[in-house]
Amino acid sequence: MNATDTATATPTVPTTPPTEIDSAATVVVRHSIHVAASPDALWALHVDVAGWPRWHGEITVQHADGPLAVGHDFIWTSYGFTVTSTTYAVGSLPGGGHRSLWGGTSDGITGVHEWRFTPESGGTLVETLESFAGQPIEADPEAMRGALNSSLEASLQHLATAAIDTETRR
Repeated sequence: MNATDTATATPTVPTTPPTEIDSAATVVVRHSIHVAASPDALWALHVDVAGWPRWHGEITVQHADGPLAVGHDFIWTSYGFTVTSTTYAVGSLPGGGHRSLWGGTSDGITGVHEWRFTPESGGTLVETLESFAGQPIEADPEAMRGALNSSLEASLQHLATAAIDTETRR
C-alpha cells in the first residue's frame, strides 16, 4: 500500500474540534421539521444523552459523561453503529434557540453532527445536519446517504413526538 492508499483508507479525524459539519465530506445530509413544542422542551430532551433511548427506540447509550457539554464524551449505538462521540459545541444561537455539535470516528467513518433549535411561530424549527467521511463512505456513498437520511428523519420524528407528549402532560 502506498502513502496515497493509506490516506484514502483512513478518514480525516479532526485535530482541533470542528465548529461545524464537514461540508466537503463525501456525504452531507440536512433535514428539518417544525415542531409544535417550545425550544426548551426539545432542548431538554436533546441534551439528556442518557435519556435518548426513552424517546428513540433505535438508540442505546452505553456511557455518557452527563448532559451534552463541551468536551464530554458519550458512547452510543444508533441503528447498530456504535461510536464514541465528543461534544464540540453546546450553546445559544444568535436571535434565540440552541445548538449542539458533536462527532467521532468508528469503523473508518468520521461523522460530525449538528442540531439547531430555533423558535418560530407556533413552535420550533429543528434542524439536523450531519457529515460522513471515510473509506466505507467513499465505497458506497449512495447507500450511506440513504441510511443517514433515514436515520435523521426518524430521529426528528421521534424527538418531535417526545417533545409534544412532554408538553401535553404538563
